[in-house]
Amino acid sequence: MGTESETEVQRMAVLGETRSWSPKPWQFRRYNCDFHHKSEVILVQVNPGESFTIQRDDGQFQCITGPAQVPMMSPNGSVPQIYVPPGYVQQIIEENGVRRVLVLPQTEFHPGGHSPLHHPPPPPPHAHLQAFIPHPHIMHPPPHLYSGMAGGTGDMNPQYISQYHPAHTTIYSEQDTHPPHGRAAFAHRDERASKTYERLQKKLKERQGTGGGGGGGMALSKDSPPPSPQKSRGTPPSGGDLQNGLGELDEEAKALQERLNSICKPVVTDIQARGVSLSWVAPSRTEGDDKPKEGEKDPAEPSFTYEVSVSYSGKDGKYKSAYSDVELSATLQDLRPATDYHVRVQAMCNCLQGIPSEPVSFTTLSCEPDKPSPPRKASGTKSSLVLQWKAPCDNGSKIQNYILQWDEGKGTDTFEQCYYGPQKQYRLTKLSTASRYSFRLAAKNDMGVSEFSEVVHIMTSCSVPAPPLSPELIQSGVTWLCVRWYRPAGSPKEDEISYVLEMEEEGSGYGFQASYDGDDLSHTVRNLHRSTTYRFRVVAYNAEGKSNPSGVSEFTTAPDRPGCPCRLAVKGKPHPTSFRLTWDPPKDNGGSDVTKYVAELSEGFSGCSWNQVYSGSAVECVCDGLSPGCSYQARVHCISAGGESPLTEPLQVQTPPVPPGPCQPPRVIGKPKAREVQLRWAPPLVDGGSAVSSYSVEMFAPQMEEGREVYQGSEVDCTVGSLLPGRTYGFRLRAANKAGYGPFSERSEVTTGPGAPEACRPPHVTCKSPTCAVISWETPSCNGAAVSEYRLEWGAAEGSMQMCYTGAALSHEMRGLLPATNYFCRVQAVNVAGVGPFSDAVLCQTPCSVPAPVSNVHALRESEMRVEGCRTTERGVDEDDDEDEEDEQARPLLYSPSTCLGLRWEAPCDHGSEITSYLIDLGERQPILTGPVTKYIIQNLQPDTTYRIRIQALNILGAGPCSHTFKLKTKPLPPLPPRLECTASSHQTLRFKWGEGPAKAQPTDSLQYHLQMEDKSGRFISLYKGPCHTHKVQRLNESTSYAFRIQAFNEAGEGPFSTVYTFTTPRSPPAPLKAPRVERVDESCEVSWETLPPMKGDPVIYCLQSMQGNSEFKQIYKGSATSYQLPNLSSSTEYRFRVCAIRQCQDAPEIIGPYSSTVILLPPRVDSPGVSGTTGSKAAEAQKPKRSMTDEQFSFLIIALLAVTSILIAVAIQYFVIE
Repeated sequence: MGTESETEVQRMAVLGETRSWSPKPWQFRRYNCDFHHKSEVILVQVNPGESFTIQRDDGQFQCITGPAQVPMMSPNGSVPQIYVPPGYVQQIIEENGVRRVLVLPQTEFHPGGHSPLHHPPPPPPHAHLQAFIPHPHIMHPPPHLYSGMAGGTGDMNPQYISQYHPAHTTIYSEQDTHPPHGRAAFAHRDERASKTYERLQKKLKERQGTGGGGGGGMALSKDSPPPSPQKSRGTPPSGGDLQNGLGELDEEAKALQERLNSICKPVVTDIQARGVSLSWVAPSRTEGDDKPKEGEKDPAEPSFTYEVSVSYSGKDGKYKSAYSDVELSATLQDLRPATDYHVRVQAMCNCLQGIPSEPVSFTTLSCEPDKPSPPRKASGTKSSLVLQWKAPCDNGSKIQNYILQWDEGKGTDTFEQCYYGPQKQYRLTKLSTASRYSFRLAAKNDMGVSEFSEVVHIMTSCSVPAPPLSPELIQSGVTWLCVRWYRPAGSPKEDEISYVLEMEEEGSGYGFQASYDGDDLSHTVRNLHRSTTYRFRVVAYNAEGKSNPSGVSEFTTAPDRPGCPCRLAVKGKPHPTSFRLTWDPPKDNGGSDVTKYVAELSEGFSGCSWNQVYSGSAVECVCDGLSPGCSYQARVHCISAGGESPLTEPLQVQTPPVPPGPCQPPRVIGKPKAREVQLRWAPPLVDGGSAVSSYSVEMFAPQMEEGREVYQGSEVDCTVGSLLPGRTYGFRLRAANKAGYGPFSERSEVTTGPGAPEACRPPHVTCKSPTCAVISWETPSCNGAAVSEYRLEWGAAEGSMQMCYTGAALSHEMRGLLPATNYFCRVQAVNVAGVGPFSDAVLCQTPCSVPAPVSNVHALRESEMRVEGCRTTERGVDEDDDEDEEDEQARPLLYSPSTCLGLRWEAPCDHGSEITSYLIDLGERQPILTGPVTKYIIQNLQPDTTYRIRIQALNILGAGPCSHTFKLKTKPLPPLPPRLECTASSHQTLRFKWGEGPAKAQPTDSLQYHLQMEDKSGRFISLYKGPCHTHKVQRLNESTSYAFRIQAFNEAGEGPFSTVYTFTTPRSPPAPLKAPRVERVDESCEVSWETLPPMKGDPVIYCLQSMQGNSEFKQIYKGSATSYQLPNLSSSTEYRFRVCAIRQCQDAPEIIGPYSSTVILLPPRVDSPGVSGTTGSKAAEAQKPKRSMTDEQFSFLIIALLAVTSILIAVAIQYFVIE
């Protein structure tokens, strides 16, 4: 059996508006799931406001409050049943492959017509659903679940009693829940079950009524609601009340369960070949059942349901349900003949199930064989057939003969016997050619004759067919030909004739090749060449051979339509009203000549309307009557005997436009300003076939005859600037398109008003020092109004200058500038008419200065002081800050952190002059001058010493200020490697010791060690890293040399590695042998022992030692044999034997393995006549060799004695000394 998972599903009680599921003793039901099968999870959804109480495997109760989903397992993939209580309905919801079972209340529910008794579930529709309905268990609920019901149900207010809805949870299947054939459906309720429940309810009320009266007001009044569960839980009812009220129900349920378990095994009668009759006796009352009290009626006999299960794989095999009903007898059908079956019966009552009875075994009778399969044709000729068949199931009786019948080729339903015998094949001769015969087969044994098999029709062979007629053409295509032919004349209809269509391509030289082989009279040959002639002929054949080929027919494939013309293009340059098209003939004419070309033209790029402009055999044409500046699409196709070709890709042609016509004179928008005028105009009336792309406006200054272009663009308005105030200007314009400019319009006159000052000339900048500059400028043209002030802007970038001066002066001094820095400045004049434009920006640069102070000084990490390949000084400033920890461990130190300090800083601003060097001040030591680097390692320092360091940058102008002072300290010197010694070795291990100190590490040890071993590739791998002074290396090979090195490190850093030590493991000794076996033979004995295989090519021999009496062990044999016979034994001496294995090494001395345990050979004892049988048996036992204590057992005994002695001494000290 597989793993079982048990889940207790309990009923639900509804009290008032709050729903809770409270278990009752008779409401438990246990479900066992067999997980040998495929399991699915079924989710039982608990609605909001409800709680679902279950009992877990450990016996504790768990209350699940809704909304929640309770998973239940299904072993076979079907949905388990859910017991639906009265007033509730079940609903299945499937979302994303997950099915949910909902138990929902109905819209209207009348509790008076239903009973809260647990109804028995309907029988499962299939046998595999039995895994969900195992033996029931009556569970005792925890007392706190009923602590609030001191008065019982009978003391509740009627409004709460009417709302009590027991909710059942049943595992159900998605299939139909009607019972199978031969099984009666369970009734929802019966009269006997109702009477039983009423009697139990009456007893419960009597017990609870008595206990509630003496409880001091624990019963509920009619007008007050029941107390809350929390308050009631604090005052539980007395043990007597609970025992008398609920315990009574447990006793009756247990009695009913014991009665169900006492059912006897069924009685088997009327055994047939495929059926059997069963009967059994209903479970009777036991002597311990309670009898009705005086004045009470005899309780009604409960209704039992019986389930019969059958197994044909043994008594302990898998049983399947075969019957389920209330009757005491059943007839099982559809059984196998001559088969052993085991049957058991199980009783059920309401929600309880009894234990299945003991199985009873029986064997069905034998019968006639099963219906055989039809015979098959093994071989045959024109006048004979050989038939074969397979033996059917004999059903317990050996098949003796087979009956083969045939219709003698008459085609009627009358069959005659043609063979009767035990063989499984038969040959029929003297048959007609190409004739059909019908056969059927039956088998016979001692029990009778089976049914005849299905009728099979078999034909004899016929002669070679005659040559067919020449094939005919049905239809032809470009790459295919549909050919048909006729059946040869005179061929019988029963003759199965096939045909081979052979084809030869004209000029191929390969001859006729088969293109079809089958039974059809037509075939379409595909993948042919166009306009090609092919020759065809047909050959007919049957089982006897092939006919001569038919006459040859020639057929030609149809031509294909030509390809589209190539290289469609415009010949020459398009004119405004015409252009010439030209094209090349198609590369593929489809097998026939092109007869006509057709050219089509469409205006615009939409391609909606196409007009034919040419049709003929020429390869060019002229398209005229077009509009200038318009877009056209042209396409061409050709026509031949094969059809019309595809159209070419449309060719887009644009006719050239002409220049546009004159425009109207420009007009002024608004009032003219002092320095600008806004003009606007309309497009020309004639665009020349192309959209106007731009306009050109010319301006005529006062007293000037030639105009100057002041605007060119696509807009219809412009602003003309840079004018002088109070002057008259003339303006004219012209339009342009792709063809060029059109004529000018008439001139219009405009007069400007007064304006702001002119732009100043660029200011002049003079640098007085690296941080000070003087800016001066000149007075611009004022345009009729005096300049009232100047505005100076200054900034480090041309686009981000800020106002730094406003006033009437013509100079300004700027202070606080940065050395060697670019600055921009510009000036602007202002008068009463407005603000003039800024002057051009002027760039100036302050002189260079000494560098800025060094900042962000950091100490280099040890990883940055390690060697990386050839990196010593080349990588200098651009080294990466982040390196992997593995690289840090693999690189040796180039500079020791005990005598060196590594510094790194950021380069300061050089103030226009490149930094040439840095000066590092160490205080008492002489300053160090370095190159233009940002990283430096100071060497030759004292270990464990603090230094005060400052850094100063220098350029050609001098030294900059010093950086802030910071302190750095060198580390102590790292330790030297200790001496590595091998203290113990074996063939698989090496134990090392190094340094002076304890073997185990102390918490205060700061010195640690790193032990490495060289692998096969020559690299050293880490074996141990820690503070200990010993280490054991295991899993080594025997007689192998290993290289080791060690390194010491502490807080100061890692010391150097030691020299490489080489140690070699010894050869492994042979394994210990088991105790030898000794057999006495008269005055000699034979000693034998087990055999050991050679050890890595070294042979193994054995050494046998013997000890006579109390003497020492002496060697009596040494060799490769595994037994030795010792002659001339003394009859009064005790002998001891032991053996060991010896490894014979080729280049080393022999290695002797440990000796086996000792075997004792006692001398034989002669029994006197007066010795009793008991004494003789003891002497015989004394003759048996006794095994001596092994070394391991002896060592363990000594350790145990020492431990006991130590414990006794400690107890004595504790008792006598301390206390």
